[in-house]
Amino acid sequence: MLPKGRTLRRPIPLLVVAAMGLAVLVPDAAANAGPVPGTGKPLNVAANPGKTSTVPDWRLQSSAKATQGGDVISGPSYSDAGWLTVPARSTVLAGLIANNKYGDVNYSNNLSKVNKGDFSVPWWYRKVFQADPQPGVSTFLKLNGGVISRGEIWINGKKVAGTDTVIGAYPTYEFNVTGLLKKGDNAIAIKASPSDPTKDLVIHFIDWSQLPPDRNQGLFRDVDLVTSGAVSLRGLHVLTDLPLPSLNSATVTVKVDARNNTGGTVTTTVAGSAAGQNYSQNVTLNANETKTLTFTLNVSNPQIWWPFQMGASPLYEATATATVNGAKSDEQKETFGIREVTSKMISGNRQYQINGKPFLVRGGGWASDLFLRTNVQKIADELMLTKSMGLNTIRLEGKPENDEIYDMADRMGIMIMTGWECCSKWQNTGGFSAEDKKVAGASAEGEAKRIRNHPSVFTFLIGSDEAPVAAVETIYLDALKRADWQTPVVTAAARRSSPQLGASGMKMDGPYWWEPPVYWYNNQKGGSAGFASEIGPGPAIPEMDELKKFLSQGEIDKLTDYNAKQYHLSPSSTFSKFGIWGTALDNRYGKPANVNDFVKKAQLQQYETNRAQFEAFGRDFSDTGGNQAQGVIYWMQNDPWPKLYWHLYNYNLATAGSYFGAKTANKALHVQYSYDDKSLAVVNMGLQDVDGLSVQVTVFNSDGTQKADETRNVTAKANGSVRVGNLPQPAGLSGAYFARLLLKDSSGKVIDRNVYWLSTKADTLNYGGGDWWYTPQSAYADLKGLSSLKAGQVSVSSATTPGTGEGRLATHVTVKNTGTSVAFFLRASVRKGSGGAEVLPVDWSDNYITLFPGETQIIRAEYRQSDLGGAQPVVEVSGHNVSKRSAS
Repeated sequence: MLPKGRTLRRPIPLLVVAAMGLAVLVPDAAANAGPVPGTGKPLNVAANPGKTSTVPDWRLQSSAKATQGGDVISGPSYSDAGWLTVPARSTVLAGLIANNKYGDVNYSNNLSKVNKGDFSVPWWYRKVFQADPQPGVSTFLKLNGGVISRGEIWINGKKVAGTDTVIGAYPTYEFNVTGLLKKGDNAIAIKASPSDPTKDLVIHFIDWSQLPPDRNQGLFRDVDLVTSGAVSLRGLHVLTDLPLPSLNSATVTVKVDARNNTGGTVTTTVAGSAAGQNYSQNVTLNANETKTLTFTLNVSNPQIWWPFQMGASPLYEATATATVNGAKSDEQKETFGIREVTSKMISGNRQYQINGKPFLVRGGGWASDLFLRTNVQKIADELMLTKSMGLNTIRLEGKPENDEIYDMADRMGIMIMTGWECCSKWQNTGGFSAEDKKVAGASAEGEAKRIRNHPSVFTFLIGSDEAPVAAVETIYLDALKRADWQTPVVTAAARRSSPQLGASGMKMDGPYWWEPPVYWYNNQKGGSAGFASEIGPGPAIPEMDELKKFLSQGEIDKLTDYNAKQYHLSPSSTFSKFGIWGTALDNRYGKPANVNDFVKKAQLQQYETNRAQFEAFGRDFSDTGGNQAQGVIYWMQNDPWPKLYWHLYNYNLATAGSYFGAKTANKALHVQYSYDDKSLAVVNMGLQDVDGLSVQVTVFNSDGTQKADETRNVTAKANGSVRVGNLPQPAGLSGAYFARLLLKDSSGKVIDRNVYWLSTKADTLNYGGGDWWYTPQSAYADLKGLSSLKAGQVSVSSATTPGTGEGRLATHVTVKNTGTSVAFFLRASVRKGSGGAEVLPVDWSDNYITLFPGETQIIRAEYRQSDLGGAQPVVEVSGHNVSKRSAS
């Protein structure tokens, strides 16, 4: 990520570490997964054509201790006593963490106590497996991603490939190891070189959190042993084409490579099906020849795949089987969706279209786990929160995930942007060596082939902060062409251009730190015009329950010192202190009386600006020309490691003010207020007009007295927004006041509710000051009166019923304002019994609600019953001016 006129927008920080020691701070509950017991699970590679055997786990040791060569270490009889058993996808540090070699590396500054010197030497991965080689059956060793930073591969004492071949994080590799296998015990050994993101095309977390001391050295994707007969099938994929604007038919093109593994001529029959249609072809292959077979199918009335707010997301399956002399030789299958993605430039800004319809991208920047661990349940939970929050897109910057996230996104209708990262070797394309260029091309081709079948993936950014130089652009484009890449390819996430692709149509003008709500409505810098590929207001403070999980009491107390470095912010000096965010908090809400008050006020500040960021882009999707909003990626969506900034939900999947501000804004049918011109708007992300609606707008003073109440009729414009007049400005408003917006259907039922706390004094900005990461404020809204609201009175009751899926519960919480004052910013949580820990993750229909005298609201929480740990669910509710209480 790079500002204009700067070499690096985010300088690569140095990580200073102390000597390794086990005397580190450990909280009550460790957060690390336990080690795999014993020497690992058995792996049997049967000689059955079409079978894939994935290495289930590894034995791990440093080359400083295992000093023998690969010819010895890969021998089946080699003793790896004293080695550690680690998961199948495990960087070196992830493996050590799984074996409890450190205290909780999420807690306090424990991560800084890991000795990075341990990772200055190669590490060995080893696995003993059983095989039963049979005549006519070939076995291939397949790496589904690279070895970080380089790999040396051995089987049964023989070198399969060296570090001059296996290079980088993303190239995929396949080696024919048939002749190396023997009946009974076999062994594979992989030697992983040290990692340096400034020297190799690997993975770097830049300023996303503190850095992993091993720089993700080792394996992070599956290693497979794949068997087939005389003919192997590879690269099954499906291309779809719609005769837009019609969606009544589709051309589906199935392609698959058939490879002859023998030294003689072979005739094979390749047959399969896709979209309910069968296909078959006989093909003769010369010795060791590969041919691409193509099948073109015409599908009538196809089920069209849409992002979830625009329609359903149905999937089809494609299959292919190769037979030789009537016997199966190999088979493949893939899922796919029928959809078409295009893009065009509007006044220099990129607009994406899905199936011919303009698509407003509202997403978040995705952070992989800091140690590149794959937790499938956690990813599923995160995507549940993503969809519930109304985000339609995830952006992967330089950390393309393992397959599971794409599969889930396909089913859920969540879009994915992919591409390379900034601020590491990836960005220095002008300095690429011949080897770098080879690895870059192999990375692009490997990733594209891996994810091309997924309808959720809608674009590939071949640069982040900078466009690649011409020669590397050609390498990337040639690689994507070889992969049959169908969706738009963009040169950079910043406003850059390259010779073949031209202008990116995206902007990266910040901010990355605090801005008030009004900032997002201005068309300058990161405001709601064009496509903003990564912007956000910085700090995101979790609730106190969460802070105690990863901060010591001393670190919690230090949060109110805005000039102090916070370890759980960033290693970058730019983002290591709260700074201007804290200044704004003090000026707008009043200096916190203590750290509890700090946390409480932080939720208000996070909610209001996050809501405004997404609402501004939603409103301005219906602008024209250069002022039209095309997309916004919130920086960032999630945490790679527990931290205090750049997230919409935290590392433990707890949702606070940041999350619910975004969730409110991203509803598919939504009524909202505009901080710039005080207008009201209704935003509709669906593809049909919705008529018969009305907007009721009510203004209250801070004491809860009503100052204005108006109702306006409106038809919600399909896939866009419509203005509904302005917020009333009655005389006699208190300095801080409230506005409630209710969107109702023709029967009077409320289908959206949105409450704002506003100031008669405006936030203003100094666009002539600041830097690439922020625009300073010249004046602040005055919301201090919210700290002296009269105590609110509420009644709370709850009822728990079965949820929407097996093993899930739904708790319905009814909150009524029984007093005469506003009950402000009420937060509900589900607890594991009375006074117990909070249940996580929870999918809330709404939270942090504000009720006016006499109002009642029901909110719903859904969660896994198993997460209660056998306890009964107890609901706690507290608010800005309401004391904590449990539901009856």
